Amino acid sequence: MKRIALSLTLCLAISSSLFAQSQVVPEIPFDSVPNFLKLPPNIYLGETAGVAVNSKGHVFVFTRANSTGPAYGASAAQLLEFGPDGTYLREIGHNLYAWSYAHAVRVDKEDNIWVTDKGSDMVIKFDPAGRVVMVFGRKQEASDESTGPLKHVSPPLPPVDGQFRQVTDVTWDPAGNTYISDGYINSRVAKVDKNGKWLKSFGEPGDQPGQFNTPHSIAADAQGNIYVADRGNRRIQVFDGDGKFLRQITIDVPFDYASAVAAIGKKPAADATGTQASGSPWAICITPGPNQVMYASDAFPGRIYKLSLDGKVLGVLGETGKQLKQFGWIHEIACPSENVLFVAELLNWRVQKLVLHPTK
Repeated sequence: MKRIALSLTLCLAISSSLFAQSQVVPEIPFDSVPNFLKLPPNIYLGETAGVAVNSKGHVFVFTRANSTGPAYGASAAQLLEFGPDGTYLREIGHNLYAWSYAHAVRVDKEDNIWVTDKGSDMVIKFDPAGRVVMVFGRKQEASDESTGPLKHVSPPLPPVDGQFRQVTDVTWDPAGNTYISDGYINSRVAKVDKNGKWLKSFGEPGDQPGQFNTPHSIAADAQGNIYVADRGNRRIQVFDGDGKFLRQITIDVPFDYASAVAAIGKKPAADATGTQASGSPWAICITPGPNQVMYASDAFPGRIYKLSLDGKVLGVLGETGKQLKQFGWIHEIACPSENVLFVAELLNWRVQKLVLHPTK
């Protein structure tokens, strides 16, 4: 019986992949709002790892700025809030104990602000006023002689409930349970309830259904299904709220390889796999209802893809570069509506507000 179930699962995964490959995908016209964020004097963005939007249209930016310490192992995380028109409002969590290396920021349905810090291995929940109300994980002790960069050994050390190793992102289901993608080393998803109680984790390193190679971004739909950007395996995996594998989505949209450029470094091979491959999902977000769609981004050729939740690519936009409407490693996407996106870029040290003009 298990063999039949696994075969059905693999067939669903393969059919989803082939469905994506056979599509003719339109280009979506769009604009980028010039100079959207208004930074005050003496405040600068660094690598911009995260962006989120709350119910009032306020924009939260999690940036690897305000660096302190040595060039290697510096504290590089700062959380900034802007108004709907991009006006700077405040810094949240100045000199917070968890700040080490910014990775992602999300806002839940009650406008609480959640951040994941890859350097400290911590997830922090702020209330809308900016006060810390819940913490997950624990950073290494500065007094411990073994404190240092985490080892990427193979096989990795067993994960520990309640702790993370290079945590990446967070999302919630309609019941208020939290799902945390954990991350570069543990390659799993943790589930905690609305009170912070650890319930379970699912996934492990690997490339089979239900396994991960750097679960880098995570989102949930209105039915409570969990979408995981399995970046190293070049796919998006979909699970129910208990961690049961449902299907996988791959993004295969043709592009002109000869004219495409890498954002940095050598151009990946045309048949590359893994993090730098075309369609490898770095960031995903799902729009509010009632008709939800998903957006995903890759590093090369640096595009954004609009998808239905069953995996059909509905459109594509953008390319690698440094000008407006071009991208340098989109690390997080916020999609408060179907046709307004905010994208946080590592290499260009910025957030762009994009307004899409899809044709019927």
